Amino acid sequence: MAKCDVCGKSVQFGHSVSHSNKKTLKVWKPNIKRVRVMESGRVMRKYVCTRCIRSGSITKAL
Repeated sequence: MAKCDVCGKSVQFGHSVSHSNKKTLKVWKPNIKRVRVMESGRVMRKYVCTRCIRSGSITKAL
């Protein structure tokens, strides 16, 4: 499960291009962490990307 519950960031697809211009499929996965989050007075576990954790989009539970 590589999807952020806050911003919706998920995997992206593309090509790796070699020096000879040969293209192979490539997948970029977001950096997802399972964290304890305070939401509406309750502690929940969510999958959140590190960008959302760092920017303060969530409040971590202690």
